[in-house]
Amino acid sequence: MKITLENISKSFGEQKVLDGLDLTLESKKITFIIGQSGGGKSVLLKHIIGLVKPDSGRVLVDDTDISSLDEAEMNEIRKNFGMLFQDAALFDSMTVGENVAFPLNEHRRLPKKEVQQIVMEKLLQVGLTGVTQKMPSELSGGMRKRVGLARALALDPKIILFDEPTTGLDPIMCDAIDQLIVETQKNTGATCVVISHDINSTFKIAHKVAMLYNGKIIAYGSPEDIRNSSNPVLSQFVECKFIPENV
Repeated sequence: MKITLENISKSFGEQKVLDGLDLTLESKKITFIIGQSGGGKSVLLKHIIGLVKPDSGRVLVDDTDISSLDEAEMNEIRKNFGMLFQDAALFDSMTVGENVAFPLNEHRRLPKKEVQQIVMEKLLQVGLTGVTQKMPSELSGGMRKRVGLARALALDPKIILFDEPTTGLDPIMCDAIDQLIVETQKNTGATCVVISHDINSTFKIAHKVAMLYNGKIIAYGSPEDIRNSSNPVLSQFVECKFIPENV
């Protein structure tokens, strides 16, 4: 599924976060949205999944303008989405198996045995076995991310959103999560959108990269396009240098 953001603006009080933003997220590709912390990446992600409505502009999922839908209609569209949150956002009071089963129990009326089978399949898909009865507190950070992804995959989504998936992980685990994103996209054919400020991951696995700055997309292209860009703001970000406001 393709996602198109057309002239999106969003303010919170006096603060303008998105300012006439345009971006097309290609179907069946991994697109990284990069930018400074606090620069509006998470707000943009919330527009994509319909948790926030723009002050002006449109958000199209294929040909459907989700910014004009009511909550019931939006909930139907959201069944096409899976999301891996930054901290995995697992339910601490539920076992791993119960966490992965949660969206199935919420949105589908399936026999318990079938739910258990799907849970096992999704955990295996992210490289986990023998953990269904463990509690989230018993897992490492990397394992919690994998469980979160298994839950995101439970409804076989056509769009998967990743919010800072490698934050707080060591380099070896970052590589493992990067590879997991690549394998997930290949195995599911999903459109993957990754919010990140991890330049190493961006250049390693992205098909397309969009740079968000001052509420707008100031650069978009392949990792090679981004690496070779002459845009001074983008160059500073890629080289991990401080970016002054309003460059």
